[in-house]
Amino acid sequence: MGKDKLRRFAEVATFSNVLQLDEGKVMQGQWAKEFFKNDKPVVLELACGKGEYTVNLARLFPEKNFIGIDYKGNRIWRGAKTAIEDGVTNVGFLRIQIETILDYFAPGEVDEIWITFPDPQPQLSREKKRLTSPRFLEKYKQILKPGGFINLKTDNDDLHAYTAEKIEELGLKLYVRTEDLYRSEFADEVLSIKTYYERKYLQDNKNINYLKFSF
Repeated sequence: MGKDKLRRFAEVATFSNVLQLDEGKVMQGQWAKEFFKNDKPVVLELACGKGEYTVNLARLFPEKNFIGIDYKGNRIWRGAKTAIEDGVTNVGFLRIQIETILDYFAPGEVDEIWITFPDPQPQLSREKKRLTSPRFLEKYKQILKPGGFINLKTDNDDLHAYTAEKIEELGLKLYVRTEDLYRSEFADEVLSIKTYYERKYLQDNKNINYLKFSF
């Protein structure tokens, strides 16, 4: 591991807006009250990477609490540091494997979920690893409030099509579907937040897909 990664791992462990692994278990059912010290709704970004979307959502919606979840601490470091430096207090980060999410959130504790540019896991043998596979959707169903939205934003056409197929198969409620977000009517201030990688995709003339659905 490079010195820079080691430095980030050491620094992120000192950040007040980051919980790592089992630390987050003490917040189950208490994220708003104990972590954020308020009673505002809780919104998650899964596989948040550097936390760009998480932090920018928090800037747009100070009336909500945002938690970025990822396993790689050196990535979380960037978003957490930006939030601290810029005084964005309604955002936090949780370093866990998303497979274990039920250990960290109580039933109905989450208002909304964002999944932005996740690894599409294209191999059929890795379908269960896709963050919109039935295996993961069942977990989200347990922690979401009734009617809570799930948002998928991806450059991967196959993951978009796969997710739309699962929405139909499972009888979920589909609110928005577009294969070309920025040429659609849906590209508002929220959906126009762009991460570093999204900007690269757009420079390569890749289309951006978006789905919004609920259980």
